[in-house]
Amino acid sequence: MTRRPRPQPPPSGLLDWTSSTHWSGTPRPCRYCARPTQLRDSKRSPAHKTCAEAALQQQAADAADAYHQNGQL
Repeated sequence: MTRRPRPQPPPSGLLDWTSSTHWSGTPRPCRYCARPTQLRDSKRSPAHKTCAEAALQQQAADAADAYHQNGQL
């Protein structure tokens, strides 16, 4: 079986956080790296955009690997 290369995200990233709902005036620790951030994800949890994108990319890679190993998700 030949593995296809994983698609790479566009240079602008995966997520669009231009809405003001992704901003808070109070810095809190990022759920991924624990550094302070004023950004919030779609569930209002503190998260840097780059950290959230990296987590999504890792989840997709893990799911693809599981699919290729087991033939299903």
